[in-house]
Amino acid sequence: MGTVTLGVSIAVPEPYGSLLQERRASFGDPAAYGIPTHVTLLPPTEAEAADLPAIEAHLSRIATAGRPFPMRLSGTGTFRPLSPVVYVQVVEGASACSWLQKRVREASGPLVRELQFPYHPHVTVAHGIDEEAMDRAFKELSSYEAAWTCGSFALYEQGADGVWRKIHEFPFGGGDGAPAVPAQGGSAMDQPSLHP
Repeated sequence: MGTVTLGVSIAVPEPYGSLLQERRASFGDPAAYGIPTHVTLLPPTEAEAADLPAIEAHLSRIATAGRPFPMRLSGTGTFRPLSPVVYVQVVEGASACSWLQKRVREASGPLVRELQFPYHPHVTVAHGIDEEAMDRAFKELSSYEAAWTCGSFALYEQGADGVWRKIHEFPFGGGDGAPAVPAQGGSAMDQPSLHP
């Protein structure tokens, strides 16, 4: 069956998700339309395709134990010079994100991995682009604000085209009360010139 590249994240809902995706594209980030706007819980991770049922069962157990929580974004930050990233800050909900990402990667589960950097929940708005564009992203989104109740997280797979697609959404409490997060970016997802 081979391997797949997976990620686990909290999608930023509409209208915020599309707005930040459009802004990321406007800064010249070629990955903007291939990556739904999100807060990472598990960075890109190689896994055996045959392990997907066990991975989904693991994530389902975590979601069942979780409860919806408030998320709030405010202002910008950067990981430069360590990493070429500008992001919108998670100012409420960070501790819940931290708890979730630890559970996703726990030693008894199928997604065990070490992180390259200490976990810091954030929403990337520019990555690996020129310094002037990074500065513009940092400045132009410095007063950005968004808030919502996080009711779920999702498992994504990266396709051969570099685009991340949702495989399964996991609502907290095991219920169906959390609405599905719609696709972001509209028809732009179908424009191959925008894929990384």
